[in-house]
Amino acid sequence: MDWSRLGHELGLGVLADSKIMQIFVVVLLTLVAVFVLRRIFDKAAAALLKTRNLWDDTLLEAGRRPAVVLVWLLGLSWAAEVAQSVTQADVFDIVDPVRRYGVIVLMAWFLVRFISGAETILVNPDKMKEPMDPTTVSALSKLLRVSVIITTVLVVMQSMGYSISGVLAFGGIGGIAVGFAAKDLLANFFGGLMIYLDRPFAVGDWIRSPDKNIEGTVEHIGWRLTRIRTFDKRPLYVPNATFTSISVENPSRMLNRRIYETIGVRYCDFNRLGEIVQAVREMLEQHPEIDTTQTLIVNFNAFGPSSLDFFVYTFTRATNWVKYHEVKQDVLMKIMSIIREKGGDVAFPTTTIDLPDQVRIELMEQKKDQ
Repeated sequence: MDWSRLGHELGLGVLADSKIMQIFVVVLLTLVAVFVLRRIFDKAAAALLKTRNLWDDTLLEAGRRPAVVLVWLLGLSWAAEVAQSVTQADVFDIVDPVRRYGVIVLMAWFLVRFISGAETILVNPDKMKEPMDPTTVSALSKLLRVSVIITTVLVVMQSMGYSISGVLAFGGIGGIAVGFAAKDLLANFFGGLMIYLDRPFAVGDWIRSPDKNIEGTVEHIGWRLTRIRTFDKRPLYVPNATFTSISVENPSRMLNRRIYETIGVRYCDFNRLGEIVQAVREMLEQHPEIDTTQTLIVNFNAFGPSSLDFFVYTFTRATNWVKYHEVKQDVLMKIMSIIREKGGDVAFPTTTIDLPDQVRIELMEQKKDQ
C-alpha cells in the first residue's frame, strides 16, 4: 500500500510514511494494552473471588470499564498528537482538552460505580453480617452520586476557564427563581429527605394513614414520589410532601398483635361462669403463642340482652398477619371447647314474648276446640 498517497488522500498533506507508521503502531499498541488490561482484570477478579473481603471485588469491578476507556483515550490522543506534529491542523487542538476532561470524567465514573457497588454490599444480608437499612443506604448513595457529579461538572468548568464563584452566584440567583417556579417539586424533595432522615417507614414496610386513603406495602422511596403497593396489588404513587402533613401508622413495626373479643354464655350457665373464666385465663397463660409479659385480662364484663358477657384481652407473639389469624382461631376454638367442657354453651340472641293471662286462656281454649 502507498502510505504517502493514502496520507494525501486523507488530507494529511506532508505527513510522511514514518508518521503513518507511528500512528499505526500507536493504535496497535493501544489494542494490545486493552487486551492485556482485560486479561489482568479477569485474573485479578478470579483471585479476589477466593478472598473473604468484598470491598476489593467492588473496587476492581468499579475500575474495570473506566480503565479500559482510559487506555483508549490515552492511546488515541497520542496518535492524534503524532498527526498534529506534521499537519498542524487546527482540528487537533482539541486533543489536549478532551484528554484532560476525559480523565476527570472517567474518575467520576469510577467513583459512581464504586458507590453503587458499595450500596449493593451494605444492604445484602448474604454479604454483611449486619446489613444496613436499605432506605438509609439508598439515600446516602444518591447524595454521594449527586455530589460526585456536581463536583465533576464544577471541576470541568473551572478547567475550561469559567469562574466557579460566578457560576455559584448565578446558581444562587437561578435557584431562587427555580424555587418559586417549582415549589411543589422542592416540597416533595424535602419530604423525601425527611423520610430518609426520620425513617418512619422503609422499603418493605406495611403502612397506612388514618388521614388519607393510603394503605399498602412500600416498594420504592424516590426523591419525589413514594410507590406503595396496595393489598389489591395496585401501585399507589404518593408525593413525598404528603407525608409531612399526615399521620402514618407502621404496623410492620408492631411488637405484638392484640386479641380483644367479647364472648357470651347463656344466663342458665351463671353458676358455671366463674369456672369458665378461670379455665380460659389458665389456657391463655399456657398458650405458647400468647405473650404473657403483656396485658392479659379475662373477666365477666356485662349482662347482655341474651347473654352473660366476658371479654378476652391479650396479645400474641406473632405479628405476621396470617400467623396472627391462625393463633386467634386456635384461641377462640379452645375457648369454645372450655365452655362446652364446663357444661355451658355459647349464647345466641333470643326473644321472650310475655302474653297477658286473658290471651293465654283464649289460646288454650282454641287449642282444646281443635
